[in-house]
Amino acid sequence: MTSSDTLRVPSGQAKIAHLEMKGIVKRFPGVLANDQVDFDVRAGEVHALLGENGAGKSTLMKVLYGMYEPDEGEIWLNGEAVRINSPVDAIALGIGMIHQHFMLVDSLTVAENVALGLPSSRRPLTDLDRVSKRILELAEIYGLQVDPEAQIWQLAVGQRQRVEIIKALYRGAALLILDEPTAVLTPQEVDEFFTTIRQMVKDGHAIIFISHKLHEVLAISNRVTVLRDGKRIDSRETASVTKADLARMMVGREVMMKPDRANVEQGEVRLALRNLHAQSNRETPALRGVDLEVRAGEILGLAGVSGNGQRELAEVITGLRQPTEGQVFLEGKDVTALRPGALTAQMLAYIPEERMKDGMIQGFSVAENIVLRDHHREPFSHSGFLLLRVIANYADRLIKRFQVKTPSRDTPAKNLSGGNIQKVVLARELSREPRVLVAAQPSRGLDIGATEYVHARLLEQRQQGTAILLISEDLDEILAISDRIAVIYEGHIMGIVDSHQATPEQLGLLMAGVKEDQQVPVA
Repeated sequence: MTSSDTLRVPSGQAKIAHLEMKGIVKRFPGVLANDQVDFDVRAGEVHALLGENGAGKSTLMKVLYGMYEPDEGEIWLNGEAVRINSPVDAIALGIGMIHQHFMLVDSLTVAENVALGLPSSRRPLTDLDRVSKRILELAEIYGLQVDPEAQIWQLAVGQRQRVEIIKALYRGAALLILDEPTAVLTPQEVDEFFTTIRQMVKDGHAIIFISHKLHEVLAISNRVTVLRDGKRIDSRETASVTKADLARMMVGREVMMKPDRANVEQGEVRLALRNLHAQSNRETPALRGVDLEVRAGEILGLAGVSGNGQRELAEVITGLRQPTEGQVFLEGKDVTALRPGALTAQMLAYIPEERMKDGMIQGFSVAENIVLRDHHREPFSHSGFLLLRVIANYADRLIKRFQVKTPSRDTPAKNLSGGNIQKVVLARELSREPRVLVAAQPSRGLDIGATEYVHARLLEQRQQGTAILLISEDLDEILAISDRIAVIYEGHIMGIVDSHQATPEQLGLLMAGVKEDQQVPVA
């Protein structure tokens, strides 16, 4: 089929009753990403797509959106075979995609972003007034309240997502692909987002929902398809499956859905933060008087929507950013002025938010990354020379202990999956038996199997008496393994609650800047 054979429907008039992907095969060098995959979605339903990292979900959706060309297979739309060569073709057919990382221009207004790339109805003049009017119409229909004149940089994360959805609807999308759409939303924003999805479904839209959050899949989808190792494992009516069923299909074994958080007697304060203030990279206030304490044998979870000072806090504690005011204490010693190397010697370990950028050197081997912090010390070096056999044996032991899947210790780290890269970081940091551990977004982007492993290792460290500050935007993670939960908003600690008494609704309000004494009890 040639490009001219592509079924085209005018933008704004696209109708999708039934879309089918039949026998899709997509190969990359050395990898069979999609292996004879069948998938379909109908108007008026949410079809969830689940699978571990590397299962083939993103590849399949990129084929549907015209970003990849399949090696084999067909796409059928409303009973006709279509060829989708590019996102332009996909949009013309009524297919829109909301990416996990928003594709918006910060310096432009909402209306300008929506109009970007589209011809004006009043050439050569712009027609932003008409665009704004249509935005307000869509906002009213789907409950997506947003100001067309607001600049993107002024908007909160949830509002930016609304802009992405309006942008797709403005272009006539009848089918929306939602890639991890709730990853950066508060619980209240998730509820609002699901209300929007339900209205879209009611109006006849088809939705493909990609998520790692099983409870969300159960809450919003009508059907669910699970991929594993590039193959379709099963498609089921959502009402007929449980979380455990889905996890088992994704991983191929039983998965512990709730970590075993044994009682641990907490000890002395290992990490104390006093009146910490710090600037962001834009030289605006990021931390505004943070006071926290973490005890031996405790996991203190720090919850918050992205961009509220979490990154700056982790960098201040680990010596990567100097505070403008306040102090950091490790086991009672003021370490505020120490650099990362000196803090490492104080037995502080750090699992950074950006594992590929800050957690390792991509071109170095697995073994080299494992000894990255201590390669210049005995037993790994002597008189300035690396002891390669000692390093090799040590790396082999940790690869086995931390279950790192790698062809060999000499494999470049960049060739590993996200989950295995995180295992290398964990192997390096935890094998040093730290007294204090800062873990920033430790399971971000990981599938359910890798997340289960990371949580087990953190709880193991807790039992060994390590004081752990867990910084995460995933409330499920925070609630699952924390002893106490602090919430940060615009650089302020809004409150600290016991995890056994905390609810997602309570934490969500704190994450939105509503203090506990301002919250209205739910009847």
